Parts: sequence; structure tokens; C-alpha cells
Amino acid sequence: MEEKKLETAILAGGCFWCTEAVFQRLEGVEKVISGFTGGTIKNPAYREIITGRTGHAESIEIKFDPQQISYEELLLVFFGTHDPTTLNRQQNDVGTQYRSAVFYTSEEQRETAEKVISTLEQEGVFKDPIVTEVTKASPFYTAEVEHQDFYNQHRQQPYCQFIIDPKITKLKKLFSEKLKNPS
Repeated sequence: MEEKKLETAILAGGCFWCTEAVFQRLEGVEKVISGFTGGTIKNPAYREIITGRTGHAESIEIKFDPQQISYEELLLVFFGTHDPTTLNRQQNDVGTQYRSAVFYTSEEQRETAEKVISTLEQEGVFKDPIVTEVTKASPFYTAEVEHQDFYNQHRQQPYCQFIIDPKITKLKKLFSEKLKNPS
């Protein structure tokens, strides 16, 4: 049996608990890891990241099967489930650690990200300009174990109910054909 050739996408769209929960539900996504990237220190800890002084963004590393879901489709989900028009902010989370960013791992990914942003802006999908940064990927650091698979383990927490549940509902409405379990 032929082994799947997985690719990597690294995205930051505010709180990594939110973005992780969204991408875990997509067909073709094999693994989602919450972590940090884009900063100035090695091996940062969550307590350092939340100060906003390390330059890292809360982000996710996605391992996906391009035979089932394309990088462009991942980006459409990304832009469809967070606000890419607010600088360094998603809902009540404020600071550079919550910025909207695409950290590309190849020139092809960079070109695709720029094309998707250009198309969204030309089509007027958002009333304000997209401020998502498109930056070459730097080292990705996995967040502490308590941040992994957060939504699936803590759905009853108020943050999950008020912030993440609406993103999952939006995902179901916009991208139901790409979901592992659409119900």
C-alpha cells in the first residue's frame, strides 16, 4: 500500500485553540499541532508568548494530504473562519501573538497565499483590507501539552462555547463538503 505524502502548512489566526479546532475537522488533515512561530527566542513557553514580547504568533502546524485537500482550500478555510482584517487582534485576544499570518514553507505556498488574498480583496469578501502577514516559515515550536487538542477536551468551558463553537458552526456552513463528520 502506498504511503501518503503529507505536506505542512503553518497558519496563525488568533488563539491556537480556535484554529486547531477548525482544522482538525477537515478531510485530508492528518494532524494539527498548536504552537508558536515567527519570534525571536528559541523554545518559547506559553507564559513568554502571552507577554507579546517574543514576536511569536500563536499558530498551528497542519500536516495534510494534498490529494484530499489542497493548500488553497486550507487557506480558504483559514480566511473564512477568522477576521484577517484586524491587526494583532481576534475578538478579545489582543497583541502581536494573535496576529493573522501565513507562514509559507515553499515558494509555491507563498504564491498561493498571495493569490488567495488578492482574489478575496478583488471580490470584496471583506469590507476592510486584509492585513494577514505572509512570511517565510521560521522554526515552529510545539506548545505545552495542555494546549494540544484543547477544544476536544474542554468543550464545556465558556471560552470554547462562546468563541470556538461559533467558528465550528461557520466552518460547517461554509465548508461542509470538506468536513470529516459534517453532522
